[in-house]
Amino acid sequence: MDAMASRPGTAIRGSGVAWIGALLVLAGCTTVGPDFARPEAPVLAQWQEADSKVVTRNPAEQIRWWDVFGDPALNELIEIAYQDNYSLKIAGLRVLEARAQLGIAVGNLYPQVQQASGGATYTSASKNAANTASGDLTFWEYNVGAGVGWELDFWGKFQRSIETADANLMATVAGYDNALVLLIAQVANTYVVIRNAEEQLRVARENVTIQQRGVQITDARFRGGDVGELDVLQARTQLLGTQASIPPLESGLRQARNALSTLLGRPPGDLAEILGSQPGAIPVAPQALAAGAPADLLRRRPDVRQAELAAAAQSAAVGVAVADLYPSFGLSGFLGVVAADGTNTTRTGSSGIGQLFNANSVTFVGGPYFSWNVLNYGRIENNIRVQDARLQQLLVSYQSTVLGAAREVEDGMVAFLRSGEQEKILAETEAAARRSLTIANVGYREGFSDFQRVLDAQSALLRTQQSYVTARSTTVSSAIGIYRALGGGWEIRSGTGFVDEATRQAMRKRVDWGDLLNPTATEPLKNKGGDWPSPDW
Repeated sequence: MDAMASRPGTAIRGSGVAWIGALLVLAGCTTVGPDFARPEAPVLAQWQEADSKVVTRNPAEQIRWWDVFGDPALNELIEIAYQDNYSLKIAGLRVLEARAQLGIAVGNLYPQVQQASGGATYTSASKNAANTASGDLTFWEYNVGAGVGWELDFWGKFQRSIETADANLMATVAGYDNALVLLIAQVANTYVVIRNAEEQLRVARENVTIQQRGVQITDARFRGGDVGELDVLQARTQLLGTQASIPPLESGLRQARNALSTLLGRPPGDLAEILGSQPGAIPVAPQALAAGAPADLLRRRPDVRQAELAAAAQSAAVGVAVADLYPSFGLSGFLGVVAADGTNTTRTGSSGIGQLFNANSVTFVGGPYFSWNVLNYGRIENNIRVQDARLQQLLVSYQSTVLGAAREVEDGMVAFLRSGEQEKILAETEAAARRSLTIANVGYREGFSDFQRVLDAQSALLRTQQSYVTARSTTVSSAIGIYRALGGGWEIRSGTGFVDEATRQAMRKRVDWGDLLNPTATEPLKNKGGDWPSPDW
């Protein structure tokens, strides 16, 4: 007979080891719940304006699209905002939070309870106590050891939780990218607003000068008796109306500069060191736009990726809920030393706290267990339905996000093209208005026409110039809107991390972050496997 088999305790231990081994082999073999698949999205084969000469298919130009304006001040503003904007910093810190949450989810694959403990227990039982055959049992018991509890991932519940946390991490990264795209567009648009206000001020002041000459002419002719006082009053009314338009323009310019300062993470200021001490020109819109194909939105645009990843995270959450339908299996145990005082029942015939350090005090208790919430099926099934309903909402939300993204691009294209056409027409209109004013002034001075023609020509010139400036700004803003809608610009953060070095140093002083603050530490677990949508991380 085998020597090991002749010892009953050994056979029991061997059986327990077999059970534990079987559980470990089976754990993780099954993963319940749905596997995520990207839903079909309503994407056109090409843009409606694809045949236009200004629309190209070179998505590489979308990475640093602001370079197409050839404006050094704009480039500098975007770089400063990328480094110092506070809203973007908050988005970067959310990425670190999501990475730490992923670490918590991964930790559930390992023993969930790992606790060192120690204590003393006092027991007093009389001789009449149940199951006591001897006299009074009054004693102290001391113990020091470690407890371990490990629920095995038998149905893939913890693996699904990791998938949820992993998708949430990448959704948070996509949220950061989306914040960066919006920030760049905000900086560019605010810069255009500033240049537009400066140009509108220039136009208003130029027309004030023109109209002041008109007042001088009418006043001189009135004193000479050539015209009545009405001409003087009309000229001064026209002048005062134009002068009255200047303060609102100055106010809007100051407010735009303050808004730009906030985007740069600075107190309100005029930013003369970047914008220049003199008014600058409105950036020149590009002759062509790199729109790519509509299908590129699914990969490039961050909010589309974020919507897809939110659905992927919820899909895994459905699996976590489904796992509650099945029994859970696990292992638990305690390893330590136990001694009692006052019982005099140890092998050495002695007792007390000092026996904790005796080899005979070593104690191990452990084995497999299972639990099954068989009486909670109604609640569990309804929770599954809740999670599945949320998944379906996110799938539809993803499709809606794709549809909205395509609409934004189409709207931007038609605005850009039509505004460009309007800009060309208004340029010719301005030239005609200037010529008309010149002729009207000559005719009035020579006495061939009345002052009403001069007033009409002055008004027409001012309106035309204002419209022309607005059209130029609208063309540029439409180009910015197209690139924002295409989701370009977030690639500039590639390899740089999500928080700056000063922030990393401050966080390291407070808490041990290990390697999570390194730029490459926030990569998702599934990125390399290609299971999640992952552009250039």
